[in-house]
Amino acid sequence: MIRSTKGLKALALAGAASVLLAACSSTSSAPEDGGSSSPSASQKADPAASCEAPSSPGQDALRIGTILPNTGTLAYLAPPAEAGIGLAVEDINAAGGVLDQDVTVEPRTDSGDSNDLTVSSAAATQLIDAKVPVAIGAESSSVTLNVIDQLTAACIVEISPANTASALSGYSSYYFRTAPPDSVQGSALGTQIVNDGRANVAFLVFNDTYGTGLRDAVQESVEASGGSVVYGGTGEGQEFPPGQTTFSSEVTAALATDPDAIVILAFDETKSIVPELVAQGADMTSIYMSDGNTADYSEDFDPGTLEGAQGTIPGAFPSTDLQKRFSDFYQESAGSALTDYSYAQESYDATMLAALAAVKGGGTDSGTIQANMAAVSGADGGTECTTFADCKTAIEAGDDIHYTGPSGIGPFDDQNDPSSAFIGIYKFDADNKIVYQTAVEGTVQ
Repeated sequence: MIRSTKGLKALALAGAASVLLAACSSTSSAPEDGGSSSPSASQKADPAASCEAPSSPGQDALRIGTILPNTGTLAYLAPPAEAGIGLAVEDINAAGGVLDQDVTVEPRTDSGDSNDLTVSSAAATQLIDAKVPVAIGAESSSVTLNVIDQLTAACIVEISPANTASALSGYSSYYFRTAPPDSVQGSALGTQIVNDGRANVAFLVFNDTYGTGLRDAVQESVEASGGSVVYGGTGEGQEFPPGQTTFSSEVTAALATDPDAIVILAFDETKSIVPELVAQGADMTSIYMSDGNTADYSEDFDPGTLEGAQGTIPGAFPSTDLQKRFSDFYQESAGSALTDYSYAQESYDATMLAALAAVKGGGTDSGTIQANMAAVSGADGGTECTTFADCKTAIEAGDDIHYTGPSGIGPFDDQNDPSSAFIGIYKFDADNKIVYQTAVEGTVQ
């Protein structure tokens, strides 16, 4: 369900309603290449079915590979992910490492985006050739759907800090994620729209697994609360292809339905959609976005363009101290400022969970890590611990543990999804920058 979270330093959502969430196992959307829709987890065999933990766990130093968007429309998400992974490794090594050896991050590969899937295919091949036991990424659900069979069939544990497509729930025993499926964010966004007193919703959504899957979840939440979808809904065929740059006809058609809320579910296309909405006189305070485009537009639009618009990003907002640690680490390692923290905490926790699984299983091979991921997340209960040092001490004492990291996710469920997660609510200010408002916690039922 969705409920206001009182433990966070934020304003409570006025009149926040509890909404039951149904965990989806697939989406019915077509992928961006125009081919058949991605098969759901229940429709295909586990690519990692032949993988298993070895009789003698590997003792090599733990190497973690990454597959992150260094290029493409989601490139702004790479720095916070790099900061989260890198800071986690720094904390792990400061506490003695895994099996008394330092953890390293290599190779660091470019996932690109869904507009050119050859980039991620090449990255997956590089990770397989490097024989890494764990790969952190990808950020895009469509990219993961392109490489997950490659990676998990090679018995690499893939842990995404940002994937939300419901089609990935339970897809493979070697796939985990520290971001919640779309049902959680969709319900939070739909609840926010209804709580704001808006009843007629238009979607401007790209025909991508992420976009249409999240649209379906938001629509379900809105309609369950008595609202209506007047444009761009499920089955209407009004989606646009990824990479489109002109939106006059789509905006005209959407505004013709007289919506009092417009939900934009896209990536870089947002930079073309927003000016068209302004040109056609849309009420910009009625705009809602999601994690794919809830970002800093201070360099893209005139001041005040998005003031009052809202968006959601999975994850509890990092504390001031943690923001500083992420920022300082990235400045030192990359030589530039960190301006966005999206999925930094989820990346930190993905790395921590992999390392703790290796400690618990006494091995750094992928089979040992996979077999212990759920246990260290708290799926079997255990002593709560928040740092690698404390969790490692508890494991070495023979205790079960429940790692509770900064992202605030619950233990992995039987589909390797977090059983609960926070969704942050943001509002755009006069500089077109997002300002954190509050968070709601969603639980997949």
